[in-house]
Amino acid sequence: QVQLVESGGGLVQAGGSLRLSCAASGIIFRLLDIYWYRQAPGKQREFVASITTRAGTTYADSAKGRFTISRDNAKNTVYLQMNSLKPEDTAVYYCNAPPQPYNPLESWGQGTQVTVSS
Repeated sequence: QVQLVESGGGLVQAGGSLRLSCAASGIIFRLLDIYWYRQAPGKQREFVASITTRAGTTYADSAKGRFTISRDNAKNTVYLQMNSLKPEDTAVYYCNAPPQPYNPLESWGQGTQVTVSS
């Protein structure tokens, strides 16, 4: 089972930027689809963005035009570049590898806190 570790969260003012990283180990990273989710206090976890093994990307409506997901297979890392951040982007951001051929058990990272002040 792949292990995922997020980093890059922090406190930023509205309009600012952050880049989150999701580092993977334990499996052939380039063969995994990777997802980003987030969970704000008192709310359900929600999908943010995903990237396939062929670098195809999908975004939630809330992320389109502001967030960019990318991957560097040489570094076993997926990135989430977040620009024009809003207070409503405040959440814990989680990296996820859903069940798939090279990772039958779903994997989650521990999460990284993003706080956007107004």
